[in-house]
Amino acid sequence: MARAIWSGAISFGLVNIPVKLYSAVSKKTVRFHQLDSESGQRIRQQRVNPESGEEVPYEQIIKGYEIGPDRYVTITPDELDALEPQKTRTIDIEDFVELDQIDPIFYDHPYYLAPDTGAGKAYRLLLDAMEEAGRVAIARVVIRSKENLVAIRPHGGVLTMETMLFADEVIPPDSLDELAAADGDQKTSKRELEMAQQLIDSLTSEFEPEKYRDEYRERVLELIERKAQGETVVIEAPPEEPKEVPDLMAALEASIASAKSPKGDGAGGKKKSTKSRSGSSSRKKAAAKS
Repeated sequence: MARAIWSGAISFGLVNIPVKLYSAVSKKTVRFHQLDSESGQRIRQQRVNPESGEEVPYEQIIKGYEIGPDRYVTITPDELDALEPQKTRTIDIEDFVELDQIDPIFYDHPYYLAPDTGAGKAYRLLLDAMEEAGRVAIARVVIRSKENLVAIRPHGGVLTMETMLFADEVIPPDSLDELAAADGDQKTSKRELEMAQQLIDSLTSEFEPEKYRDEYRERVLELIERKAQGETVVIEAPPEEPKEVPDLMAALEASIASAKSPKGDGAGGKKKSTKSRSGSSSRKKAAAKS
């Protein structure tokens, strides 16, 4: 059963709604440890002085901000503590905005907000009111000594809270050299645009998140399972790289023809995996632990 990682209250105006915070995602990354290839023992990370080669005790380590090559401004823990945001245990709503005004590039990590004991009615009232208004709440909250900008919105009968990036953390696209160099130099023809639109139309479908799987992770877990069972794994040759298409129009025409071909036929069809799934149960258990 999921455990709350934070508890506090949503605050707007004179209204306070006690809530608990739960992570809305569970990453399934396959994590490896570093081992000595000869002994098989796990490698231990140490904090070492590069000049003396000796390990530095944790209590002797301080923080330093690099302002130039080998030049640092040192900061003490007390100095940082004095600057920490006040831990108010409240999610302070500052504004209500329309969802389509928020560019998805600002979103960071999703959470669920659940009502705490005795807050069910007030929670439901805010949820219903936000659904009716079609608005998203922009708020601030301090979690683990860090101030976060967050967006709160109703979704599937629950309030979700998404941590957000601050404006100065998002890199503007005009700072990319390649975009600046190509700006105004490339023009598309009407024919090319029509072909591109036709390709988009041929690939358009309803979004079904369940049909997208982390196929690389599945292959890694399958490899681990096979080796754990003592099987000798032969590394297969990588698939051939697709041949380069001479020009853009030829590429568009080939892509449209591929999209129209039956699934599983030709280069454009998605072939079903022919590998055994006999160990799927074990892989799922391994994924849940990762």
